[in-house]
Amino acid sequence: MKQTIFISGTPTVGKTTISEALAFKIGAKLIKINDFVFENNLTLGKDLDKGYEVIDIDNLDLKLHEELDDFDGIAIVEGHVSHLCSGADKVIVLRANPEILKKRLEARNYSASKIRENLEAEALGVCSCEAFDLYQDMVSEVEVSSLTVEDAVEVISDIIDGNIQCPFGNVDYMEWLISN
Repeated sequence: MKQTIFISGTPTVGKTTISEALAFKIGAKLIKINDFVFENNLTLGKDLDKGYEVIDIDNLDLKLHEELDDFDGIAIVEGHVSHLCSGADKVIVLRANPEILKKRLEARNYSASKIRENLEAEALGVCSCEAFDLYQDMVSEVEVSSLTVEDAVEVISDIIDGNIQCPFGNVDYMEWLISN
């Protein structure tokens, strides 16, 4: 059965780790957006102010469709811009408490401004809102702050199988944003 699942979220929320475990468990093809972008030269250049490569979303979308058109199984597309592409059957946005993300971002030596930008994006639910704009009720939010990788994989498997719902809007970190 052909099915495409996008897993998105802010940096360090656990997308890669959880997606790898999920793909292994359900026997899915895993496409890591960051690797896919660089393997296929899908950048527009460097944002000099922010210090990262700008992804060509339109060409990423086209190349992703080429990659998946002939694939007949379950595909997981993991990355913080995956939700901006078309063709998902389900979009799962991983969410985590900004305090947890702050520690992870610091451990990866993100600059203070990048840390703040990512924490605000998480608190505001930017990935979730962008995904909802494109996919409406096909978007699920999974709060992973207190879940093990195995627990997160179980929850996501249940979402994919239609056994549970974790609808858009069920995670709220606005209080964190207001107090910080």
